[in-house]
Amino acid sequence: MKTKKLKVLLSKGKIQKRITQLGKQITADYKGKDLVVICVLKGAFMFCADLIRAIDLPLTVEFFGVQSYGDNTHSSGIVKTTLDVDISLEGKDVLIIEDVIDTGLTVDYLLKYFSSRNPRSLKLCTFLLKPECIQQKVDIDYCGFKIGKKFVVGYGLDAAQLYRNLKDLVILT
Repeated sequence: MKTKKLKVLLSKGKIQKRITQLGKQITADYKGKDLVVICVLKGAFMFCADLIRAIDLPLTVEFFGVQSYGDNTHSSGIVKTTLDVDISLEGKDVLIIEDVIDTGLTVDYLLKYFSSRNPRSLKLCTFLLKPECIQQKVDIDYCGFKIGKKFVVGYGLDAAQLYRNLKDLVILT
């Protein structure tokens, strides 16, 4: 792979500050509830790990694998499930943790899929939102940052499985 230049869009410090704010908000909203956090793999794993440490409540974490990008820098529009949750979600308060919402197609699929499992409540938290790219409108309950159309990597997000380990969110140039 050709070496790419990296331009920092969001620093580690800025990301952590926003996660602390989201954690406090989610803690207040879910106090006294049976919270199940579903981390959408692979891109959301770093965001989810930091976010659940910022939530001051008992909670359960499940993982759900989905793929729509493959090795491309844009969504294929086809959602493929690669890993399902292991527990019943019936009567639980479910919070889906996603890495980035661009077209909205994957998240629409996730919301319909988990809604069919009869949770008491179902909400969505995304690290990133690309408003200019939305094709399918979805309700987002918690959003870390709104960004432009540029393809970003780092902090769990990848390009052909590379760059996930970067501490900052960067634009490949």
